[in-house]
Amino acid sequence: MGASKSLESSGEVRIKHSLIKNEEEFVVKRKKAVLQCLKNLKISCSRDKVPHIALLGSGGGQRAMVGLLGSLVQLDKAGLLDCILYLSGVSGSTWCMASLYQEPDWSTKLDTVKNKIIERISGPGVSWGDAMAKLKNYYYGKDLFSLTDVWAVLVVTAFVKEIDEHKISEQQDQHNKDPFPIYTMIDKQCKQQRDGDPWFEISPHEAGYSLTGAFVDTSSFGSQFDNGLKKKQQDEIDMLYLQALCGSALADGQEIRNILWKRIKDPNSPPVDKCYQVLMELADMNLSVLNGKDPSEIDKSIRTKLKDLAGGKRQLVFPVQKLNLADKEAAQLYMKQYTMDVCNYLNSWFSFWPFDVCFSICKCMALWLWGRKYDFLHNMADKAVPDALLESETRDYIDAGLLLNSPYLSVLRKERNIDLIISLDFSEGDPFMTVREAAETCNKLKIPFPEVNIPNEDAKKPKDFYVFKGKNAPTVMHIPLFNLGNCGDEIETWWKKYSTFQGAYSPGMIADLMEVAGKNISNNREKLLEQIGAAVGLKKSRH
Repeated sequence: MGASKSLESSGEVRIKHSLIKNEEEFVVKRKKAVLQCLKNLKISCSRDKVPHIALLGSGGGQRAMVGLLGSLVQLDKAGLLDCILYLSGVSGSTWCMASLYQEPDWSTKLDTVKNKIIERISGPGVSWGDAMAKLKNYYYGKDLFSLTDVWAVLVVTAFVKEIDEHKISEQQDQHNKDPFPIYTMIDKQCKQQRDGDPWFEISPHEAGYSLTGAFVDTSSFGSQFDNGLKKKQQDEIDMLYLQALCGSALADGQEIRNILWKRIKDPNSPPVDKCYQVLMELADMNLSVLNGKDPSEIDKSIRTKLKDLAGGKRQLVFPVQKLNLADKEAAQLYMKQYTMDVCNYLNSWFSFWPFDVCFSICKCMALWLWGRKYDFLHNMADKAVPDALLESETRDYIDAGLLLNSPYLSVLRKERNIDLIISLDFSEGDPFMTVREAAETCNKLKIPFPEVNIPNEDAKKPKDFYVFKGKNAPTVMHIPLFNLGNCGDEIETWWKKYSTFQGAYSPGMIADLMEVAGKNISNNREKLLEQIGAAVGLKKSRH
């Protein structure tokens, strides 16, 4: 299926291992800016030898958001920003990207844009009323509702401090002077079943499976398709939802459950009689079981209130059971069924706002439902696409950090011809996990990637700059956030200060993190220049 035919207004699907025409055209224009940048840096290069350089921002919540911003500011000051062809992010790094790309040609005025972003994320959050109005809009505005909608409204807004209703497709012609943005996530079913291609990307032009080469126009992502033709239009996702889709794994499952149940019980939300009280107690009961506390008194209270609501005529059918809290899996399964039963019971009495959305949220919590969208490949017949992707009506999309916390696979699409990768790693824990896992994954998938060897002593005390090279593979420069270069012997102290899940940073914390992340660029300007020059030289020798 050729590109010329595939992404017309009919919303057809494109299955092809090639770049969409718009991206090809962008790359040609951007390479002119890269060439000029190389000349300014006194790197001799001809038009046909311009290296393709990708900058990767890993996950890491607001630490990644602020860290990426600090790094970009220093890349700009070092005169290196215009060398970057692609900017790709996972999770928290996409929050930074979403903020930057609100501003057309942001890289030409980064200082002003940076100040605007810092002022916003240092300021007051989104009001409860605005958050609930947005949730209502999400709930009634589309066919498929999930915890990603709730996460967007209750959690992402707490960090980005705004409800961004712009659409990514609106950016198509606004960023001729910026790197090409790629937001990444994964397909949950492909990850769990290890079947098919889990790597999913969204750009201003199209959304789809990076390695399979199956795409749909970004404005049609989420619409219902049958055999490649649009059957039912859904509104394009907005930037707030996109940030939640990309950034929903700031903690493990149990911690996220705790956070969401607590947010659902938010004291700012208006109390509404017994039905509301039951929902609050249901949240309490889930929290009790999650935290290993006996929930029998809450259970008794819920059953009494439900009986009162029904005027004594109906009772909760779900059996009373003494829970063995030591068996976490059995206890959580019980709570999943219990939650569904209570919601279905209440739904028959209160099927209107805000109760309908509350029941829906509780059901999504019980089913652990995230990022559900219609499958745009449904009912197609194409041997290039894994069967699982052709058969299902819906797919669930989640934070890519749950599989690989840096967006290597998006930029390593063969047709992007990447020569040089700058990996900014904001991940907590092992500072080399992402680059090691990328190497292992690429090895399995037969994608060219350099061998990654790191001295054992560097695990706890990483340096600030690593280079990995391989034959016929892109060069990878790997930069861990906190290291001996910018933190000295205080690496542990910095990690404690900027742990992944905590409240929004204070202005002082933002300023400190911007500075320390920026040092990774300013301290290594010469090394970056050396590798960019080497990439040009390698490109010349290959030709």
